[in-house]
Amino acid sequence: MNILLVYPLYPDSFWSFKHALKFISKKAAVPPLGLITVSAMLPGEWNKKLVDLNISELEAKDILWADYVFISAMHIQRQSVSNIISECVKLGTKIVAGGPLFTQEHHNYPQIDHFVLNESEITLPLFLADLANGHPAKVYKTDQFADLSHTPRPDYHLLEMKKYFFMNIQVSRGCPFSCDFCEITSLLGHKVRMKKPHQIIHDLEELYRLGWRGPVSIVDDNFIGNKKEIKYQLLPQMRQWMQQHNYPFVFNIQSSINVADDHELMSLMVETGITSTFIGIETPDETSLHTCNKLQNKGRNLLQSIKTIQKTGLTVSGGFIVGFDSDTPSVFQRQIDFIQKSGIVSAMVGLLNAPRHTQLYKRLEAEKRLTKETSGNNTDLSMNFIPKMDYHQLLDGYKKIIAAIYTTKPYYKRVRQLFLNYNHTYKQHQRINLSLIVAFLKSMYIIGIIDKGRIEFWKLLAWTLFKKPALLTEAITFAVYGYHFRTVYGLNPG
Repeated sequence: MNILLVYPLYPDSFWSFKHALKFISKKAAVPPLGLITVSAMLPGEWNKKLVDLNISELEAKDILWADYVFISAMHIQRQSVSNIISECVKLGTKIVAGGPLFTQEHHNYPQIDHFVLNESEITLPLFLADLANGHPAKVYKTDQFADLSHTPRPDYHLLEMKKYFFMNIQVSRGCPFSCDFCEITSLLGHKVRMKKPHQIIHDLEELYRLGWRGPVSIVDDNFIGNKKEIKYQLLPQMRQWMQQHNYPFVFNIQSSINVADDHELMSLMVETGITSTFIGIETPDETSLHTCNKLQNKGRNLLQSIKTIQKTGLTVSGGFIVGFDSDTPSVFQRQIDFIQKSGIVSAMVGLLNAPRHTQLYKRLEAEKRLTKETSGNNTDLSMNFIPKMDYHQLLDGYKKIIAAIYTTKPYYKRVRQLFLNYNHTYKQHQRINLSLIVAFLKSMYIIGIIDKGRIEFWKLLAWTLFKKPALLTEAITFAVYGYHFRTVYGLNPG
């Protein structure tokens, strides 16, 4: 059996880092972890090939070679999914689809032959058994959650590693919290299910064996969802492995804000090689936090929590939202002030949307305020419901936030704020190579000479050399990120 695994194109957006990747000659930020995990669940004697449209083209000969094309996708990849389906239908190759998009909207894709939905550890074996018997069904789904101790190591060998900036691993699924706008618990449940520590070590060993050195993203929606297991079992073993291998990786995670309450845990993270975390801040407004059930953020000094995390040696990226029913026009300036004071350089600000199967979606549906399905892209200025605030006022306020935090002067000011908060302690053993030299030269030319915001760029470098010389690499990295963000948002530097 010949299986072609196809990952759809990810459009230009905040998290695509498309314009930053050009500086380091990479094609995509992260590989399709879900697809290469599914690949590892298929019979070992089958022939498997991966085409990630973010790094290469899908050719007709690839589709014709395959007995089945497997697709996994998120909502933001809808357009590319439609193109892939059209090509497969035209060439007569059957399609098997799974992942978040199809789990929630498989009824919108009648052209697809088979749906393997929810968690593949449960539904894929059912499909494979029926396929072997010659009678595969149209839809396989389950309301059960998988035991991750049986999840195989992903087929990392299928990847063209040199074309990605990050590799990625998964430690757990599920989240103990219940934010009403979040679809994670509807897809993966409240109970945090974890792989065994030895599985994670095996993943790291495989990446190391294949020659990967550098950033590794831990894709869990909340890395500390099962804090006890993480703190006392996994991290000590990861730390030991990293020490034994001379610290070949740096990790980033997603976590909830309560990580700030455990200094011992944060120190252990830094010692293990975790250098950054993404946290859903959402809003500084307590009423909105209560309305959306963001209980973990309520009743705490959010700014102080962020600074505590930064002082431990972790940089913080953050998610922010406007468009809650309780938002008033004052929220826009409050968001700007908070972001600038926090030193959160990568601040993903989005308009509120209601993904299908969330509590927010159900409420808005009952109130007859839904207008369409969410696009999945939090930088395309879209909403899928009628907000309480006048939409044009909301959109203008949103644009005000973006301009106020991503034009060059306030952006570089925020980088300096981070450096004042940040205690840089982790030292990765990284050799200078040609790609890093080329990236440095490109940044000097594009951002330092061509870009209209070049004066602020040179001010940042001068300030860093004088005040925080150990952070010069980080200063250049954040300058490249800023170039990407300004390009995505269509801002004129200045």
